[in-house]
Amino acid sequence: MTHPIVAAVTDVRASLKSVADANPTFMSADDKAAALTELVRAEGQLAELRLRILADAGDLAHDTAAKDAAGWLAQQTRTRYADARTDLTLAAALDREHPVLGAAMREGEATLAQAHVIHRALDALTALLAVVDTDTIAQAEAHLVAQAAEFGPQELGRIGRRILDVIAPEIAEAAEAARLADLEAHAGDRTRLSMRRIGDGTTRISSVVPDASATRFATYLEAYANPRQPSGQPSGQPAGPGSLTTEGDPVTRLAYPKRLGQAFVQFLEAIDPTRLPIHGGDATTVIVTIPLASLQADLATADLIGAGLVPGDDHTGERITAAQARRLACTAKILPAVLGGASLPVDLGRARRLFTPAQRKALLIRDRTCRAEGCDTPGTWCEAHHLDPWHTGGPTDLNNGILLCSHHHHRAHDTSYRTERLPSGDLRYHRRR
Repeated sequence: MTHPIVAAVTDVRASLKSVADANPTFMSADDKAAALTELVRAEGQLAELRLRILADAGDLAHDTAAKDAAGWLAQQTRTRYADARTDLTLAAALDREHPVLGAAMREGEATLAQAHVIHRALDALTALLAVVDTDTIAQAEAHLVAQAAEFGPQELGRIGRRILDVIAPEIAEAAEAARLADLEAHAGDRTRLSMRRIGDGTTRISSVVPDASATRFATYLEAYANPRQPSGQPSGQPAGPGSLTTEGDPVTRLAYPKRLGQAFVQFLEAIDPTRLPIHGGDATTVIVTIPLASLQADLATADLIGAGLVPGDDHTGERITAAQARRLACTAKILPAVLGGASLPVDLGRARRLFTPAQRKALLIRDRTCRAEGCDTPGTWCEAHHLDPWHTGGPTDLNNGILLCSHHHHRAHDTSYRTERLPSGDLRYHRRR
């Protein structure tokens, strides 16, 4: 007798085959929207079923001498082993640790991508069992699964990094500060940079640097990557690097790549952003935001606002310890934005039409990215937009300003679209019919 799961899967494939020749060109916009939404929900349900079976498929590996069920799956279905292994890890977690997430996938309320992000966030909390108990982890799972109804994987990753701020604020700061301190110590120990001639006129540069330094470096590179930046070498560029030598090096016992890596970090901290190309309406700037009380505390954290282009941000985020924020404020060319302390004058009302550099920095601190619904263009690439148009009396201040990427800024001024301000402050666009 055929198992019900096999029969159900067979029926699903038969149903899909029955519409294999259907042409979506003749579907209405409403039908396309309904079909796409239901297909995504169905994919989540199928993914959960696949993971549920995979978690209990160790006997398949035993019968074929594969290392594990992931190895069997990759070989039999011609998929990447790395992907199958990642899915097997999630499958085991759903089976043993995350019942709420598994139930959401069975109902089509969470996608596979969302499940991977939630699992990583919960796994990071599990590593903090010294300060986070199992009940708190269960609350975190329930909260993240609820948020999956509204947010995609990238937003869930951000929520997951700050989940303790929501469910256990009394321990959030200490737990995050302790985790970041360990990461920063580990990053300092692993810092490296090496260069190797390839032989074709190019040199390969490989480096491992702290996340904060990598974020700042990516921010500076954005100034050159910005498609609005005119071609040509900016004026005032420093001369090419001279040759490096170990003569007179007081730290002679360190390996050369480590010394070179440390020199690279020092270079990043000494670079003058005012000599980089202007982009986003302001000189290239990395901003650290931190409450005044946290800046003065021994164990606290700060936010780092920069490029946001470094892969792996889901694991570490854009946060540093208060101790590092204090050091950077003294030694590096960054802009410290101390919340609750002295700040730049940012509310100029009707005094001028264009937003000032100080106002743009404040908008970047608040908005981070383009505020059009579903858009994650970094704020450093965005333009400041008047919600209430300046020419009709709208002031040039923060309450009337919002960051929009070039595409959505043009749509905001396009009469064929109307905009709706959502409760979150984001803008939703509707084409006029």
